Amino acid sequence: MPPVPHPLPEGAPPLPGTPPPLPGTPPVVAGAVGAASAPPRRVLRAVARWTAAALAFGVLGTGTAFGIASLERTDVPGLATEGDGRWDYPELSLPALPAGSPRPFSPGNPAEIHHADLRELLLPAPAGAKPDKKLTGGWISTETFLDAYREQNRRSVAQLLKDTAPRHIAARGWTMPDGTTSRVYLVRFNSTAFASRMVDDLNVGSSAGTPLARTDTTDLDPTWGSANDIENLSSFVFTEQAPFGAEHVRQAYTLAGDTLALVVHERPGKRETARIPFQQTLILQNQLLA
Repeated sequence: MPPVPHPLPEGAPPLPGTPPPLPGTPPVVAGAVGAASAPPRRVLRAVARWTAAALAFGVLGTGTAFGIASLERTDVPGLATEGDGRWDYPELSLPALPAGSPRPFSPGNPAEIHHADLRELLLPAPAGAKPDKKLTGGWISTETFLDAYREQNRRSVAQLLKDTAPRHIAARGWTMPDGTTSRVYLVRFNSTAFASRMVDDLNVGSSAGTPLARTDTTDLDPTWGSANDIENLSSFVFTEQAPFGAEHVRQAYTLAGDTLALVVHERPGKRETARIPFQQTLILQNQLLA
């Protein structure tokens, strides 16, 4: 299994990270059976939104993070070498594929399908983390995924999931000693068209779209640059703006072929959720999906 490169958030060097293999046959999310590969609705609106997102985030970047990942700390001038707040993730490696199945963005896989077990594509928790008892790295129900959103928006998001018919949803969560809570959700659809449609219908692009639970005003994160983008993936990165409520939230959606990732960090109190470990978490998760 080829090792995953170790990219880094902008302004910080990389850390290694490796999800434990989880055996088993994935269950099918309700509504997934018999779904046809239909194109997304409101195509013109989707094109406009994605164009805005591309301009904002430089999603057409060509994998600069991979180039930096191969360098030693001392080879990258101007980057901190210690005390920058990064988390200590275990060594990462790509999961094994079923015999004869290609990687999602290889020439032999024009449909951009992830054939690996979705649970094995989840980022593992870093050292010192307290695992979330509900988000253990296994399959979750649609209802559990809906808990990520404000209560008044859950019915509309549930309808979007019914319309786009995801195949499976997996998630992992943990809490760090400083109180920062991390949650990573992976949603696999029947086609890239349905994954794109979900992003569009959530109104994600130049705005964070449908609000997550415990968020107030959330805007584009200006600290996320094109150097953090990974080829073939599109990331939409947001941070809650002051004044915020009882906690500060950072969030990001990544579209990776047939799979949509949602990464959330939140921290209670009046201090902002740390930027570097959030971007580190997002980049490492993106590397596993790429």
